[in-house]
Amino acid sequence: MQFTSTQKRTAAWCLITALVVLALWFLGPVLTPFVVAAVLAYALTPLVDKLDDLGRGRLPRVLAVLIVETLFILVLLSIFLLVVPIFAKELPLLREQLPLLADRLNHSLGPWLSQFGIKVSLDVASIKAFVLKYLNANVEDALASVLSSLKLGGSVALAIMGNVVLIPVALFFLLKDWDRIVARVVELVPPKLRASYDSFIDEADLVLGQYLRGQLLVMGVLAIYFSVALSLFGFDLAVPVGVFTGLAFFIPFLGFGLGMLLALLAGVLQFGGLYGLLVVAGVYGAGQMVESFYLTPRLVGERIGLHPLAVIFALLAFGQLLGFLGVLIALPASAVLLVGIRRLRASYMASKLYQG
Repeated sequence: MQFTSTQKRTAAWCLITALVVLALWFLGPVLTPFVVAAVLAYALTPLVDKLDDLGRGRLPRVLAVLIVETLFILVLLSIFLLVVPIFAKELPLLREQLPLLADRLNHSLGPWLSQFGIKVSLDVASIKAFVLKYLNANVEDALASVLSSLKLGGSVALAIMGNVVLIPVALFFLLKDWDRIVARVVELVPPKLRASYDSFIDEADLVLGQYLRGQLLVMGVLAIYFSVALSLFGFDLAVPVGVFTGLAFFIPFLGFGLGMLLALLAGVLQFGGLYGLLVVAGVYGAGQMVESFYLTPRLVGERIGLHPLAVIFALLAFGQLLGFLGVLIALPASAVLLVGIRRLRASYMASKLYQG
């Protein structure tokens, strides 16, 4: 059986794709910081190039890379520091309110559950002892607790610290040598396929650019929504919690969970009852529905040509295959795969196999 050149090309690309997936599967933990750095380098390279062009050759590229990477790290630190005022205000409230909440639950929830034959009794004295031990301003106890947790999960702590150091280093070298790395990759493409490769890369760049713009729009809209909605219901920490939740939506599912947890904690401690829980449930439930069924499918999915069901499937499938890394790269990777699938479909429709 003779194979056409198109079929041979298709088989070769399928084999390359399979090898890449296998490498990601087996070397996921090792490749994670490098993949994250590569994704960041792809997104930040245009800024480095623009800064390089503004310098008109007088600004060394290394300096441009340092400026861009430093600004990016400062943005990340600013987002991280949004959480600091939340805990700075909530920890003293937690120390004061937790025993009172436990006592209130003990007197209200216990009699109600006893009607159904369920006996629940909260040990308020133990809860007070726990609060005094772990939430008082005792630096030595806190430091001992941190050291103990590091001993128990030393490998996890080392992995996290290693990634924190390795990702910026890898990002620096990738940004500095990005054009050279891309040129080396292009050299591996046979001259006969160079036009098809350039066309594919241009289309993939366009789709990924639309994805990034759509994702930024989703994050901005949600940050405004959560901040305004929580403010309308009287939350003192509405702005930091709302902005953090919106920005954290860059990580699907996990970002929403972290934001809702912070909001629940703020609501319970500020209002001390069912009101805070109901407000957070309503605001975050509505926000999640709008994001899942409208914002992401419309602003992200439609921009990259993915059906809403395909967006959900991509998140679940990549998460299952590659874990946390898969969730991060699910939509951009699906966008690139979609470009390849479109081209394969067009090639098949134009082939003699289809036309008979």
